Amino acid sequence: MLGVSLRVCGLVGGGDTSLELLAEAVKTLERSQSPLELARALSDHGAALRRAGRRVQARAELERALDLAHRCGAQRIAARTRVDLIAAGAKPRRDAITGRDALTAGELRVARLAADGLTNREIAQALFITTRTAKGHLSRVYHKLGITRRGQLEGALTGPLEETREAAGAIAAIS
Repeated sequence: MLGVSLRVCGLVGGGDTSLELLAEAVKTLERSQSPLELARALSDHGAALRRAGRRVQARAELERALDLAHRCGAQRIAARTRVDLIAAGAKPRRDAITGRDALTAGELRVARLAADGLTNREIAQALFITTRTAKGHLSRVYHKLGITRRGQLEGALTGPLEETREAAGAIAAIS
């Protein structure tokens, strides 16, 4: 709990004192069994370093925070850290390189229409894009999903991830 208290004090403080408290919070939490709190402290320390103009140090802390947040499944911390990383001049890579999570919104729309049986021309018309753009999206979708045919799309787009999202939605509706 000391690390969390130091982090909170660092957030309400200002200037060098704030940076020192946040750095101490990180050191304390590195020795603890609280990776989620460490991710928060790293993110807050990195953001404070960025605001203080210490961009190189900020990027190092923020990259550690982003990695740890992903490993903890802390999406909000990861999203906030990603924004700070970009503001610090970094260009973080996409969270996922392959699989459904790697698909952009446009690729996912095209993939779902293709899985529903639409041709490239029909997809292009439905989404107000060119046929060439639809083909390009599908090519990237196949690569990211590790498939080679349109017939494999439906299976690649459904499964455990979709079921997990549906279950989470059902739990949220009950709560």
